[in-house]
Amino acid sequence: MKDLMGLMKQAQAMQQKMADAQAKLDAEEVTGESGAGLLRVTMTAKGDLKRVDIDKSLIDPDEPEILEDLILAAHNDARRKAEVRQQEILKDAAGGLDLPPGMNLPF
Repeated sequence: MKDLMGLMKQAQAMQQKMADAQAKLDAEEVTGESGAGLLRVTMTAKGDLKRVDIDKSLIDPDEPEILEDLILAAHNDARRKAEVRQQEILKDAAGGLDLPPGMNLPF
């Protein structure tokens, strides 16, 4: 019974750490860039888009495809950075817990 109580305490601690990690993911921002930094996309580490900054020199009404491609590239860059931060934050949240051998958390 002692082991069960210890496991329950670990589960509660992990639940709190994961809740804290989710809050951190909401607050943490990453920025993706394209066009030598003339276009920037900022999103949370959870992937919520927060801001798009476009240098006016990129806006050419005759060639909207260029701007569209740059937006996609900046978004993909930000998404990759967000995924890296998610991995780091969630790994930190799971650290220090004595999980049974073979029990891995999905990251």
